[in-house]
Amino acid sequence: MVLTHSPAMIIRAYEPSDLPELYVINQAGVPGVGDETETTLGKWLGLSDARVAVDNDGRLLGFINLLPPGTMEYTSANLRWLEAWGDDFIYVDRIAIAETARGQRIGEALYAAAFDAYAGTTSWITCEVNLRPPNPGSIRFHDRLGFREIGRRSYADDMKEVVYLARPLA
Repeated sequence: MVLTHSPAMIIRAYEPSDLPELYVINQAGVPGVGDETETTLGKWLGLSDARVAVDNDGRLLGFINLLPPGTMEYTSANLRWLEAWGDDFIYVDRIAIAETARGQRIGEALYAAAFDAYAGTTSWITCEVNLRPPNPGSIRFHDRLGFREIGRRSYADDMKEVVYLARPLA
């Protein structure tokens, strides 16, 4: 099923055959995204509404993984923090772009597909971004898309910190 299409890119639903390439994309984005095994990444993508950007030649350009609150199989403390904040949201577990596709607005297109899909069904789209280790590019990116801070959490003996962000969906 094609979700979004442009002359240079299609955004479609995740297929299990995408996993090996998406795993490479994910791992190239660490520490901006969580370090996973191929098995755990496949588990998270299988629990969710994962969308994949593909170019006209079939190359995978990136992906966004979206989870609703209450997904108990997903063991992230970040989702639990957001559930304490509220229950009317969709959570961006991760967004990762292939190294060769960065700077081409793939992330914006993936988010636009998510905004369109969830507008009218939930009030907020949420995520977290690393403050320690710092990820200033992601902070700027999310700010441009209209996300605003709703909280912070330090963990790992104060060696890591995230900022929680939310954007209203109309």
